[in-house]
Amino acid sequence: MTTSTAKQYKKGGSFLIEDHELDAIFIPEEFSEEDIAMATSIQEFVDGEVAPKIKQLALGHNEDMVALLKQAGDLGLLGAEVPEIYGGMEVKKTTAGLISEKTGIDGGFAVSAGAHAGIGTMPITYFGNKEQKERYLPRLATGEILAAYALTETSSGSDAMNARTKAVLNAEGTHYVLNGSKMWITNAGFADIFVVFAKIDGEQFSAFIVERSFEGFSVGAEEKKMGIKSSSTRLITLDNVHVPVENLLGKPGDGSKIAFNILNIGRLKLGPGSLGTSKLAINASTTYALERKAFGRSISEFGMIQQKLAEMSIRTFASESLSYRTAGYVDQILENVRYGEQGAEETILQGVREYAIECCLVKVFATEALDYVVDEAVQIHGGYGYSAEYDVERFYRDSRINRIFEGTNEINRLLCVDMLLKKTMKGELPVMAKVQTLMAELMGAPAVPKEYSGLLAEQSRIVDNAKKVCLFISGVAVQKYMQRLSEEQELMALAADILILTYALESMLLRTLKIARDKGEEAATLMADMTRVFAHDTIEKINTIGKTALAAMQEGESLNTMLKALRALVRHEPINTVKLRRDIAQSVLSTKGYPF
Repeated sequence: MTTSTAKQYKKGGSFLIEDHELDAIFIPEEFSEEDIAMATSIQEFVDGEVAPKIKQLALGHNEDMVALLKQAGDLGLLGAEVPEIYGGMEVKKTTAGLISEKTGIDGGFAVSAGAHAGIGTMPITYFGNKEQKERYLPRLATGEILAAYALTETSSGSDAMNARTKAVLNAEGTHYVLNGSKMWITNAGFADIFVVFAKIDGEQFSAFIVERSFEGFSVGAEEKKMGIKSSSTRLITLDNVHVPVENLLGKPGDGSKIAFNILNIGRLKLGPGSLGTSKLAINASTTYALERKAFGRSISEFGMIQQKLAEMSIRTFASESLSYRTAGYVDQILENVRYGEQGAEETILQGVREYAIECCLVKVFATEALDYVVDEAVQIHGGYGYSAEYDVERFYRDSRINRIFEGTNEINRLLCVDMLLKKTMKGELPVMAKVQTLMAELMGAPAVPKEYSGLLAEQSRIVDNAKKVCLFISGVAVQKYMQRLSEEQELMALAADILILTYALESMLLRTLKIARDKGEEAATLMADMTRVFAHDTIEKINTIGKTALAAMQEGESLNTMLKALRALVRHEPINTVKLRRDIAQSVLSTKGYPF
């Protein structure tokens, strides 16, 4: 199947300017029996094989991690996204997300498995030619050989195009000779093959499959890291490494295309990966709160502890909702695509590219939600949370890297707004038309009010108004700065924060409404309460962000006029979030952990 015959799908970024019907949204409650069985199998492996070895793994002996990865390969975990014709399972992106979620018990293991199965294997899956796929993919799928991804250099972290590693074709035309070094390379201590990025003749940014056995290839000592201690992270050095021309991935100059597409996939999977650890931290904190006594009572009875458990669960519910919603969008594009058919790989890449904006939003929200959750988990544990004897201490350290992986959260904030603007300028999304209509409405030509009714009517109104604030702020910024807007990073970040919060809130809302429609409103009671709290707090945050942004762009009477318009958009009725959080906490305590 090619892109021309793909079924209709929602365009990436369109959530900001149009309503998405419930049937267009994937929710975790729709996982198939096969998906659940696979998740159960992975959970059993993680609980039975990984968890008992966590302390041993933390010592950093590569052979222990390699042994676990080989076991994971035997289970099919490493080949989940590899095509069936090459020995993999070819699962959907939603299912791949579920697999990532279930590996969160140890950050080092999750990173090692993810680096192999994701950024290590996917470049060959999507960009390799037939011979390269036949040579490497079957062995990568089973874990017979292990992979790594080598992009970062001392001079090129977020600025990947600033790479200095160089490739020169030899006189015979048989090999590219690579010279340079790469740093922070996950799995470098034991990987058999590396996807290495270098500039041919110092100009064409390209990707190569480099085998560990190639002469001139070497690795440095293990980095001493804050977290993910069980993973291998090393410098690699390429000293006149002769790489056969047939090991060039794609064409000369395809490096940026390969790197950025693979990073989008990594961002998409970081959402469920972060989500898995969030759930574990909530479960551990709930158990501890129920068992710990202070002042003659279980600390789970204390209001401030309940508020923490509730907020941890609310943010995790938001992470879960937006992560699987986004993966579901990609799956819709790829519904009938099969590897081996003409144009299949390009269609798959188009699906990921289409939702590059949403992938950035997932990455930022889920990783920052995880940081909040693990921080509160340590606080609930008190002094014990600071002890390495408790899992939350490790969760806390391991979580920090996620805001740096796959492009820092700062870069992702800039990217999501930049990509939205570019889609607008290309005519792919009618954002500016929406902005013009909104401006006319706010400045004196009010539209006919939209009617809201049914479950979460007020929260539906808040979502629509949050979108309007995002359009309003973006419109003012574009009008003031035009092409220079990209230089105003603080404003770009403020716009991104509104975009991220809005997408998260709408994802919660749509998931809740879909459950209420399909199973009845009673089944959605807890979700509805979480959505009410998040909506209330989100519109308050958006109000503050909006005022900050407008004050940075306007002054005097113009500022006052725009602040008046903002106040109209963020107006809402206060609700008793203290009581709602108490009710949510009771559900968390009664289920002894994350309640969904």
